[in-house]
This record gives sequence, C-alpha cells and structure tokens, in this order.
Amino acid sequence: MKKLDWYIIKKFLGTYFFTIALILAIVIVIDYNDKMDKFSANEAPTWEIFKYYLNYIPYFANLFSPLFVFVACIFFTSKIAGDSEIIAMLASGVSFIRLLRPYFLSALFIGLLTFLLNSFVIPITSVDRIDFLNTYYKDKRIKTSTNNQFMVEPGVVMFMYRFDTKSNSGYRFALERYDGKQMTSRLTANKAVYKGDNHWELDKWNIIDIKPNGETLSSGTKLDTVVNITPEDIIFQRNDFEKMTTPQLKAYIDKQRARAAGNIQEFEIEYHKRFAAIATSFILTLIAVCLSSKKVRGGMGINLGIGLVLAFMYILFQTVSSSFAVSGDMSVLWAVWLPNLIFLIIAVYLYKYKAPR
Repeated sequence: MKKLDWYIIKKFLGTYFFTIALILAIVIVIDYNDKMDKFSANEAPTWEIFKYYLNYIPYFANLFSPLFVFVACIFFTSKIAGDSEIIAMLASGVSFIRLLRPYFLSALFIGLLTFLLNSFVIPITSVDRIDFLNTYYKDKRIKTSTNNQFMVEPGVVMFMYRFDTKSNSGYRFALERYDGKQMTSRLTANKAVYKGDNHWELDKWNIIDIKPNGETLSSGTKLDTVVNITPEDIIFQRNDFEKMTTPQLKAYIDKQRARAAGNIQEFEIEYHKRFAAIATSFILTLIAVCLSSKKVRGGMGINLGIGLVLAFMYILFQTVSSSFAVSGDMSVLWAVWLPNLIFLIIAVYLYKYKAPR
C-alpha cells in the first residue's frame, strides 16, 4: 500500500459515506413529512418513530448502495481528473491498471460491508421497522390464504382450503399419506387450529386407513396431532425475506423447495442479490473510473450526468428482470445476474476504448 493507494481510498470512501449521509438526511425529512399525518392519526409514540428511522438508515443506505458507489466514484474521480492529478499519476509511470487497485480495494470493502449488512444487520432491524409500518402507517400483512397445498415430508401431503392468520385457523383440512403412488390414509377435519410447536387441534375429524384387505374409518370431535407445518410456512408475508439472515433465508428456501411450495421466487431473488451486490460494487466502480478519469471540457457535470443515467438504468433493469423472475418468465439466477453481466460488458468496453492510457 503506497501513499497513492491511501489517498484514493480515503477520497473514495470519504465521498461514499458523505454522499450516503447527505442523501439520507434529505430522504428522512421527506419520508417523515409524507408519513407524519398517519403517524399522528395512529398515535405513534415519539420513541417508536425515532427507533423506526434508526432502523431505516441501514436499510435505505444498503438499498441504494450501487447508486452511492457510482456517484461517489464519479464525483471525486472527476474532481481529481479536473485538477490534472490523474494526468500526473499516469505521466509518472503509474499504469491505469495499477491506478485501479485502490479503487477495487475500496469496492471490495463496500461490497463486503453491503453483504454483511444484508446478511446479518438489516434482517434484525427490519423486524422492528416492518412491524412499526404495519402498526402505525399501513398494515400490509396478508390475513388469509386459500387453496394451500404442501408436501410435509416425502409421502405426506397437506391440503387446506383457507387459512386465517388472525385466529391461526385453517378450514377444510386434509392430510394424506402415500406409499409410492398408493394412498394409505387420509385425515380430514372441518377446522384445524395451530397451537404452537407444530401442534394442531382438529375439529370434527375423520380418518380413513386404506389397507389391502379394506378400509377402516374412525372419527371424533377433537384431535391433537403433530404436523411439521407452521403458519409462517402457509402464508408468506410481504417482505418476510428482509427479516431473515442469509443462513436463515437459505434454510427457508431449501425447506420450501422440499415441500414443493410455490411463490418463493422473491426469497430466492433476495438470496442471490446479497451475493451479486459484491460483484456490482466492482463493476460499477470500473465503469465510473473509466468514465470520469479523463479531464473533459465542462467539468464533472457531464460525467456525473452520464453516471447517474447509467446507475438508474442499472436499478431499473434489475427491477424489471426481478419482476420477470417473480412471474416465472425467467429463472431467478438469470434475473439477478443478468444486469451485472450486461454492465460488465459495458465496463469492459469502456476500459478498452475510453480509459486513459
């Protein structure tokens, strides 16, 4: 690490965190003004509002981290290029590849910081943040779900026509057991109430046991049974994935896949995004350096304008590709990594034809 490396790293990271702090201050004021009437109407305590915005800071900063990386890199690189510092560096024998080293070290730091925030910090803060919004701003929790079907374990399938989260009750419940393709038993009930710890209380139940020599039927009014399904497995609350650490998210996805549960694309997208964010830091840094490392007439305004357009194009493209994955028109892996792949091609082109030598 030379003085040149420390100089660029301090400039990069200092501008990055200053940009985040500046935009966060503006966004928090705008957000509070927008939500203030709802907070007052729902009598949100001052301490809860303060805590909400404390939890909001890492969420928002991480959400737009690619934009902040891009803007910060273009801003300070255009400035030192305008002061002829980059020309002096290259003229002294420093190659452009060597010049990129402190930029990539900074991008690595930001990428790892983003991953750690996404994986372990933001899931913890999101629990309070989302609960606060559901309580004092707008309740977006899903209350009921219909036509539920799960593979509880190999050979065991559960059906539930409707489930209500308010009472933790399911209606027109059925649990079927199979040996290969042959059904061996079927348990049905008018109502199933979740009692916690995978325990369900069945109301007006019937069991049909199917054996080679015939069928036997038993019934009753109340029955306690254990089924490895919880209300959280039945209804996916909006933004539930934001409350999960990366290991929890991976375990949840694997469990839902094993149960042949549908509609987990948003969880898979979030899982892959957390890893893709590391690569995004490098790609956008390379694009920003190639765009802004030449001294141009008109100052940094042109570079900053082009950079902002590219950054918003990246965010827009990422959003559109994610929507295709949710609808099932594109695989999750492609949806998450395709924006990085396209912008990597742009970065290579800019490095080859636009970067100073």
